[in-house]
Amino acid sequence: MLTYALYTIVAVLVAILATISIWSPRTVRVKLAALTVSAAMMPAAYAGFSELLSKPKPVELEWMARQVAEADVVAADMQEGEAIYLWLKYPGSTSPRAYVLPWSEEAARQLHGAQQKAEQEGSGVRMGKPFERSEDEDEPMFYATPQQSRPYKHAETADPVEVARPEKGFGHR
Repeated sequence: MLTYALYTIVAVLVAILATISIWSPRTVRVKLAALTVSAAMMPAAYAGFSELLSKPKPVELEWMARQVAEADVVAADMQEGEAIYLWLKYPGSTSPRAYVLPWSEEAARQLHGAQQKAEQEGSGVRMGKPFERSEDEDEPMFYATPQQSRPYKHAETADPVEVARPEKGFGHR
């Protein structure tokens, strides 16, 4: 939806510039050149936005979600020496988004370790402070989410109040 809004804004701005060029006190040749450039701008903007939709965004360019403290790593692909490609889902987002991190041996090692631990434990992988560069090397960038503890089960009793009173003992009336 945001892409359509951005394209609409570009289209309105180009239309305003075309209107200004038509009413400016210039020769007809200059006005036609301005209109031609304005007309060519529309498909170029559409193609540019469409192309950007299929590319992962560098995390350094994320400005709308800067305050996000952590995000779930839905998928990851590491291209050694090139980049780390991530699909992140953060709180408040409706769907995962594609991002790219510059290649870092340490980040790749952390991500790989977190993926292995998450697979062993049956949990997921999280990324801490995904859109902020931290100089703190003690805090891992990637980590396996802790296993969810199973819900506590209460013993079946005739009187539910007795479960809340440990001084009476368990199961004694």
